[in-house]
Amino acid sequence: MKRFSTFAAGLLIGAAALQFSNVAFGQSDGWVTLVDSTRMGDWDEVGKANWAMKDGALTADKLDGKDRSYLVTKTSYKDFQIKAEFWADDDVNSGIFIRCQDPKKIDAKLCYEVNIFDKRPDPSYGTGAIVNLAKVDPMPKAGGKWNTYEITAKGPHLVVVLNGQKTVDVQDSRLASGRFALQYGSGVLKWRKVQVKAL
Repeated sequence: MKRFSTFAAGLLIGAAALQFSNVAFGQSDGWVTLVDSTRMGDWDEVGKANWAMKDGALTADKLDGKDRSYLVTKTSYKDFQIKAEFWADDDVNSGIFIRCQDPKKIDAKLCYEVNIFDKRPDPSYGTGAIVNLAKVDPMPKAGGKWNTYEITAKGPHLVVVLNGQKTVDVQDSRLASGRFALQYGSGVLKWRKVQVKAL
């Protein structure tokens, strides 16, 4: 009987440790950590880039072919918040695509594209904007530093906050749900943390 009690106590301690480790990785309060300084996470890839963990960040700096590369979530989201920490050089063309309708075809017509593109020819839809929906003026710059994106989609209400500054607050009912994706198009791009919370 004593041996059984010791075994049961060990199971309880192990379960508590496992629960604590999940909380430590940001799985509490509804937030799910998809990328952090130690892991790339589990994504579907559309297009190819040299995604790899380097110096505590998920990094890409080269395409394998002409098509842009996307890391696409395996889960679809309706109402949600995203928190993302990223570093971009001046030449980066990237973004976070949300509510994507086709997980194998990522573009601004089938998703909302929250842009990271300081050198976009039309800067009104550059960094901080949602392409073809919500402009920014003046366009904030993300190149050469760590940045934070906070994106909220609740029904038709879309809000984007870059480095604490609201850049988008718009209503649009075209896309109600879908997966989201991290884009790599050019330059040097690093993701230090990406989290999502269903609302």
